[in-house]
Amino acid sequence: MFTCSKCDAQQLKWSGRCLECGGWGTLSESGGETGGRASAVAEAKAADVVRLDSADLKSAERRATTIGELDRVLGGGVVAGSLVLLSGEPGIGKSTLAAMVGSAFGKAKPIIYASGEESAPQLSGRLKRLGVELNRIAYVGTTSVERVAKTIEKERPPLAIVDSVQTLTSSVLDFAAGGTSLVRYATNVLLETAKQTGVPILLVGQVTKDGSVAGPKTLEHLVDVVLMLEGKSGYLTRLLRAGKNRFGSTEEVGIFEMREEGLVGVANPSAHFLEERAQTPGSIVTATLEGSRVFLVEVQALVETSVFANPLRRATGFSEKRLLMLSAILSRRAGVKLADKDIYVNVVGGLRLTEPAADLAACLAIAGALEKVSLKAQTIVFGEVGLGGELRKVPGMERREKEAKRLGFETVISPATAKTLKELLS
Repeated sequence: MFTCSKCDAQQLKWSGRCLECGGWGTLSESGGETGGRASAVAEAKAADVVRLDSADLKSAERRATTIGELDRVLGGGVVAGSLVLLSGEPGIGKSTLAAMVGSAFGKAKPIIYASGEESAPQLSGRLKRLGVELNRIAYVGTTSVERVAKTIEKERPPLAIVDSVQTLTSSVLDFAAGGTSLVRYATNVLLETAKQTGVPILLVGQVTKDGSVAGPKTLEHLVDVVLMLEGKSGYLTRLLRAGKNRFGSTEEVGIFEMREEGLVGVANPSAHFLEERAQTPGSIVTATLEGSRVFLVEVQALVETSVFANPLRRATGFSEKRLLMLSAILSRRAGVKLADKDIYVNVVGGLRLTEPAADLAACLAIAGALEKVSLKAQTIVFGEVGLGGELRKVPGMERREKEAKRLGFETVISPATAKTLKELLS
């Protein structure tokens, strides 16, 4: 059998190019193991069976990171012996967040920070800029995953940080760093080390152009928790989501703001997103649901006569495909003339609205920008718009309305107050 070192695909015959991923010179012969499997199963011993209703079983031990937004996403803190993957685009703040977590864990005993991307002086300088006490973090300058695992086993720190998985090498596998097989092997080694020692390990991983973590998606299935740090260049806001969490919910989201001292949790996201809002035509406030929290965000629209044969439809923080659909609904069902208009929609603050509850806010923002009319102050808008122009209910309507009234919004426009889009715009 010939196995590809890039994508782990198997072929019966050797060829210069892998038929699955298209890599050249990546196929190498691997020994057949089928013959010995039957005897291995026959010689294996039965495993111990544990009753789940046993009184001796204890729940997983958690330790809070003292970073409120991170603990919210994790479900209360980091579980002992867990392998946590922190992913995100380069420069988004992954290493900064990892250093903050290390500082919180390293009070009694220094944590281990294994880095293949920074030298000790570079890491020290970065930690000083973040205001982290250097005696809380011990540096390990090696990329060998076996040496990192052995160091964790020997030192038994309260936390180990590996930055990043793409830089890890191995004395067992003769593959280039960052390859599929090596990344998978290194993650397995660290997972086994975490389970045996009880030391939680925070593994930092970059994302590729298509958004997958460290290239292979199999990496996400190996770890216990997948944290995704999201944000856009030019914006200060960072969102932390859990793509996978074996110890809690994946619906929670943490809001951070990037400052000189590092990532700072935003205690009141709604006030943060509406801080600089101005009451102008085309500006609408909507309520979006993220896990157990309700955020109030501003949706802006700008409508201008087009100079092109095909009018433009552009959106930031909002789906352009949905913008095209809503524009057609406004024209056909509500009588709003948009055939010769360029439409721009923007969600302020860098947040991306993906739920249909933002449909009504986008429609009213577009109509208001066209007619140069603004809603009265302290008005909240949310609801889904159907193809027939009807308004449909969305989940958590009572929670959205309650949060809006808590922040001083008196008027609510939703499917509970109107039935059709044309009724609202008439």
